[in-house]
Amino acid sequence: MSLGPLLSAPLPIPWHAFAALAALAIGGAQLALPKGTPSHRVMGYAWAALMLVIAVSSFWIQQIRLIGPFSPIHLLSILVLVTAPLAVWYAHTHRVAAHRGAMIKLYVFALIGAGIFTLLPGRIMHTVMFGQ
Repeated sequence: MSLGPLLSAPLPIPWHAFAALAALAIGGAQLALPKGTPSHRVMGYAWAALMLVIAVSSFWIQQIRLIGPFSPIHLLSILVLVTAPLAVWYAHTHRVAAHRGAMIKLYVFALIGAGIFTLLPGRIMHTVMFGQ
């Protein structure tokens, strides 16, 4: 494992990757720890902010171009830009079931699901994790 390929990549890529790794860790903690506590709220805001950083930074990552400069994964970024603030609003309005569902779906599909695709051969994270 070497961070060299990630650190030598164009700037939006490391921002995107480090934000995703932080969101993966914070989100895992959020799922495991008690809900409704002040720490849950603070970590939740941090997690939602990281998800927005991940989504916004993705628009400057254009190695796979299928629709102009974009790929279908950018549709997921648009979905995150809508869903993360909506999920926070659900919490503020005490719609706990909707909040929980939206956050779990974001964690599973937008982080884990999309993250698995970054490990495919030819991708930077594959090189980081497994070498050339």
